[in-house]
Amino acid sequence: MEVSDLGQKTDEQVVAESLQKPQAYAELVLRYGEKLRRYIRRLGNLGPEDVNDILQNIFIKVYVNLNGFDRNLKFSSWIYRIAHNETVSFLRQKSSRPKLVYPQDEFDYFDTFISDLDLQKEAQMVFDSQKIAQVLGGLEREYREILVLKYFEQKDYAEISDILQKPMGSVASQLSRAKEKFRIQARQSGIKF
Repeated sequence: MEVSDLGQKTDEQVVAESLQKPQAYAELVLRYGEKLRRYIRRLGNLGPEDVNDILQNIFIKVYVNLNGFDRNLKFSSWIYRIAHNETVSFLRQKSSRPKLVYPQDEFDYFDTFISDLDLQKEAQMVFDSQKIAQVLGGLEREYREILVLKYFEQKDYAEISDILQKPMGSVASQLSRAKEKFRIQARQSGIKF
């Protein structure tokens, strides 16, 4: 099987192929490289070098532990759990508390919305995005993580439960508390909903 054929396969199928042909692992790196890079940046205000170091460690751990992956589970949850653990471990080692959820230059997901707006609305949206990033960065890590997974990474409750290794009921409760804490801090920062 050629590497180009892997693009049509599910993650779990690519994992199986990677166990037979190590070059197929490159497909998983292509699929998850940028997603995980964004996720790492959103969890902590890290420079590109730190993000690349964490990302490299993630892909090494995934490759080394590929045999242990249960193909009855979702690969995306498994790799995000590894990314989460590596990022948290790195932040603990650095003893730094992230201030922003993502760098100021990462507003590309607003482009779709901004294209139809005038400059004043565009400026307000960027300003609000920066304020939201500051509010998220000011939350305790456990609340920031769950909000990032749910609203930025668009993970469902089951995936969040798997990534954070918490029961779904706990995920729902923690998400509810996180949203309330966000609302309170947002109001204090002058963000209106």
